[in-house]
Amino acid sequence: MTNKDNIKKHIFDSLDKILEQRKTANPDESYTAKLFSEGVDSILKKVSEEATETVVASKCGDNAAIIHEIADLWFHTIILLKYHGLKTDDVLKELEKRLGLSGINEKASRNK
Repeated sequence: MTNKDNIKKHIFDSLDKILEQRKTANPDESYTAKLFSEGVDSILKKVSEEATETVVASKCGDNAAIIHEIADLWFHTIILLKYHGLKTDDVLKELEKRLGLSGINEKASRNK
């Protein structure tokens, strides 16, 4: 693993730790703690909102906005993972399993 890969993994690991702490933090002092305290419907609403904003940014062709919105989308999907007791590493492992596998073949394997 290269140093760049380690830095990228460190970002996800750090987010996992911070978000785990926010699950029990005071909702009056943390936006993320507030989302956790409001429950899955509030988290899903934010994921949906960020996904829509990503689509709009893409349609406009504004690369800076696309990056900004995808960062927001990733952040909120990581909150959703943490809500369910999952980690970013769980998703990374799933993506790793799919490396080199045709999307058509991967989808077909899910139906079995």
